[in-house]
Amino acid sequence: MRQAIEQVNTPDIPYYRPVGEECAIFERAFRLKLPLLLKGPTGCGKTRFVAHMAAKLGLPLHTVACHDDLTAADLTGRYLLKGGETVWADGPLTAAVRNGGVCYLDEVVEARKDVTVVLHPLTDDRRILPLERTGETLAAPDDFMLVVSYNPGYQNILKTLKPSTRQRFLAISFDYPPPEVETEVVMRETGLDERRAKLLVQLARRLRSLKDHDLEEGASTRLIIYAAALIADGMDMEAAIEAALIEPLSDDADVKAGLREAVAAIIG
Repeated sequence: MRQAIEQVNTPDIPYYRPVGEECAIFERAFRLKLPLLLKGPTGCGKTRFVAHMAAKLGLPLHTVACHDDLTAADLTGRYLLKGGETVWADGPLTAAVRNGGVCYLDEVVEARKDVTVVLHPLTDDRRILPLERTGETLAAPDDFMLVVSYNPGYQNILKTLKPSTRQRFLAISFDYPPPEVETEVVMRETGLDERRAKLLVQLARRLRSLKDHDLEEGASTRLIIYAAALIADGMDMEAAIEAALIEPLSDDADVKAGLREAVAAIIG
């Protein structure tokens, strides 16, 4: 049995700051051969978490950014013409099942419906991947793990996971970290001093309070890090906030004017 993973970060492992039991759940899910669903807002650390845990476990990571045109064939593979011959090329899901590793489908609800159908045999006790095009049925090895994610707060009724699919996964809810943890992450990622990192986190939390009023999405931890990186590189704070925390959040001139007022109230 694997020992519990120590929560340390090394240069070879992507930095991630745990905020709960998510690392222990991931480790147990891998050991017990259970699929995992991550739910949370954009830019809160889901992708970094998966990269961190895959590296901790010493597993290859196959990441797929799902989109409207993603089909099951994009995941499983297809025949291609090479040098005048037709050869089969594994997709990322097939490669992970065939060789082991973590297959991470980011924003899985954005993909076409046939994608979830392909995943179903991998998310029960069969752990198999039928490949109709080649006639193969691949059995997932012990070191294969399926992880998917989506943002429940941003999906409409046409883009959500059916209960019958959700109940095939263990699930972890993610959110933006507490202020002190988010400040620590910003400092660690960019080298920005604590005073200004705290100020950016305070500002982001204020902007998040506007979600569902003026904004579709709140300011993510990712955007805070972008702003902090610009400031640490010598950019004026106001200009960095404009580029990283205002322009990415809205195209509406009135909304952006309101965001600037919120910025002025906090940073002066």
